[in-house]
Amino acid sequence: MVRVAKPDTVSFCGMSDLISRFRDDESGATAIEYALIGALVSVAIIVGATAVGSKLHDMFIAVSTTIPAAP
Repeated sequence: MVRVAKPDTVSFCGMSDLISRFRDDESGATAIEYALIGALVSVAIIVGATAVGSKLHDMFIAVSTTIPAAP
């Protein structure tokens, strides 16, 4: 047998409780904070990898021009 849940009826007294619970709920703010931290970390990784990659490329070019070609 399948039970169907009745929708909750909200009276005027329950409405103020609902509004206060909505006002005090901070789970959305926490999710946004984690998203911002994740975005900042990913930007830092991209900037760091780009800087290291270009310096590494320049170093390999310098090494390859210094080593004489094999006969």
